[in-house]
Amino acid sequence: MRKGIGTILNFKIMEELFKKYPATFSKEQIESSTVKLTEKSLPEMEVDNLKSLMNFIDLTTLGVEDNEKKVSGMCEKVNRFQENFPSVPNVAAICVYPSLVPVVKQNLKVEEVHIASVAAGFPASLTFLEIKRLEVEQAVAAGADEVDIVLSVGKFLEGKFEEVHAEIAALKMAAGEAELKVILETGALPGFEDVRKAALLALDAGADFIKTSTGKIQEAATPGKFLVMVETIRDFYQETNKMAGIKAAGGISAPEDALIYYSIVKNVLGEEWLNNKFFRIGASRLTNNLLGRILELSENKKINSKYY
Repeated sequence: MRKGIGTILNFKIMEELFKKYPATFSKEQIESSTVKLTEKSLPEMEVDNLKSLMNFIDLTTLGVEDNEKKVSGMCEKVNRFQENFPSVPNVAAICVYPSLVPVVKQNLKVEEVHIASVAAGFPASLTFLEIKRLEVEQAVAAGADEVDIVLSVGKFLEGKFEEVHAEIAALKMAAGEAELKVILETGALPGFEDVRKAALLALDAGADFIKTSTGKIQEAATPGKFLVMVETIRDFYQETNKMAGIKAAGGISAPEDALIYYSIVKNVLGEEWLNNKFFRIGASRLTNNLLGRILELSENKKINSKYY
């Protein structure tokens, strides 16, 4: 079937977008830069930096067994966190499935902790646009102030860039005042150039954050692809003056791994991005591991820190 004139024009707009932000790196350059930034993360193993990481975490539960009891219990632990650990910052947000947003809304008492919801056919993003839009709207109406959606990877891999862009823009509108995080599912994108294009599409369509992964496929977050996303945010900011956020998620459970992502953000984007308005880490296991390391370094002894 022939493309209509509107589709052709949209395709040209996408091509112009990619030309405006060319991928000037090679695989070797990215891998070399990642190694250097990883080495820079080693001196960051200090209590203050580890405490900062706690405040970047989206405390996440996205299992088939999730229920009201589990999520309300998580909220209660967040509510009591500062009482139990007064020297450690609280998490940035609690992230759940849409139907459990009302549970968080009802039980979460800490105002500075945000309510995040996955939506729009998470994790595969393979449902109708109207359903995606409705799910985003209902998640926000239920109390979510942040919504994580997944870029339509299948369409992207087919080269339907204009459709992917239009869908993200529509879901950004559906989110209203809530922040929209767009998950690129980088493990499903073959190369660094694909990650660059996907990041550009999401940012140009209005994403407030771009995020690595759902955590539902084998390759989750990787430092190399994360670096490409961070450099794209930098280049987009230099051109548009819009600061977009970055979220690493999927398989990040050790403090040492989290510090690699911290180091990449610090060295590429700078101190302005080192706060939870612009940097997040989606995690479940990381929270306890990080808390244990903080307490261990602070008190010079091994402590059982299974709090969450």
